[in-house]
Amino acid sequence: MSGPESFNLPLLLVQIVVIVVVARLAGLALAAVGQPRVIGEVVAGLVLGPSVLGAVAPAASAALFPPASLGFLSALSQIGLLFFMFLVGLEIDPAHLRERARIAIVTSNASIIAPFLLGATLAVLLYHRLAPAGVEFAGFAMFVGAAMSVTAFPVLARILAERGLTRTRLGTIAIACAAVNDITAWCILAVIVVLVRGSRPDASLWLTAGGAIIYVGLMLTIGRRTLRILTDRYGPKGSLSPDLIAVVLVAVLVSSWITERLGIHALFGAFLIGSIMPRTDALVQGLRGRLEDVMVVLLLPLFFAFTGLRTTIGLIEGRELWMMCGLVTLVAIVGKLGGTAIAARVTGLEWREALALGTLMNTRGLMELVILNVGLDVGMISPTLFAMMVVMAITTTAMTTPVLAWLHPVVPTASPLLRRAS
Repeated sequence: MSGPESFNLPLLLVQIVVIVVVARLAGLALAAVGQPRVIGEVVAGLVLGPSVLGAVAPAASAALFPPASLGFLSALSQIGLLFFMFLVGLEIDPAHLRERARIAIVTSNASIIAPFLLGATLAVLLYHRLAPAGVEFAGFAMFVGAAMSVTAFPVLARILAERGLTRTRLGTIAIACAAVNDITAWCILAVIVVLVRGSRPDASLWLTAGGAIIYVGLMLTIGRRTLRILTDRYGPKGSLSPDLIAVVLVAVLVSSWITERLGIHALFGAFLIGSIMPRTDALVQGLRGRLEDVMVVLLLPLFFAFTGLRTTIGLIEGRELWMMCGLVTLVAIVGKLGGTAIAARVTGLEWREALALGTLMNTRGLMELVILNVGLDVGMISPTLFAMMVVMAITTTAMTTPVLAWLHPVVPTASPLLRRAS
């Protein structure tokens, strides 16, 4: 990919068509059995990658996804991820945090600390066998702990909506906990990325850390006020004009560029803009309505496919590695579900409701895949451990709906939009 001549537009269009069609079909199939569409789309990515298509029909796989073409798919999927992370930040409503502040803070902290400590402990076993060469144990252990700690806020919110639980006590607590959880997990990941990149000869740890602190501080004060002024000016009475959309898109891209240049990651900049946007219902719903369709139907399936193309389940070969994969999944479930449930019970919830909350917080889904891709990009984990954690992400997300249905049976009352977007 050294020049423009390497760009093959017809091939890229064929790749996009195949990915979107397979992702939609797989999503519909999984939705028919009560699973979130995201599970089907992740599975579709694996099917199109070396784990299935590459193993069954290597010639077809090489023709459809030649290595030289993957950079373009990666670029499109990264743009999609930036705006997805913006939407994740936009969905975190401070009102939910205030409503159940005590339970949310205690439970979300436990849901981070327990899996983080268990994951970091598990890293002792994984390090010598599965860590990339040159990675220090401290950074590797922190990343494994962080990867165990994440919750898929968007998937959790849609599961709650599908089951009519959004406005119940369980729903408001789960949303508040997931919001705090995601913010904390991403802060931990930001620190890890800073440490990893800061340890390289061309990076300055203090410049990155100091610049990040200053930038976040400016965005939480001046940036927040500026966005409020701009949305009031270009979106009077809650309207969503093309000028306002342009302002938001530019803000996301500029913020992403700044955090990438600071040495953190572009995704943090996009998430930050979403989290500081004014919280008027018309603005939030309008932005989601305009951006969500493109994200769900086109760009996120590209990310799932790209993740699938980077995942080779065949690397988990032999009894020992599959036992490690099972152990990774078990530790993830025990730490997240167990830690959340115990903390929720201590704060006053009944055991059944506490276990239901733990089950919801154990949903990892897309957010886990984002973090895993960041870890693979910065060289924190090996392709084999990446494959294991993809299996863990699929397992923990797939178990949410059936376990929740058993613990907290509710008749679904979701709106068509929420049901479609899940």
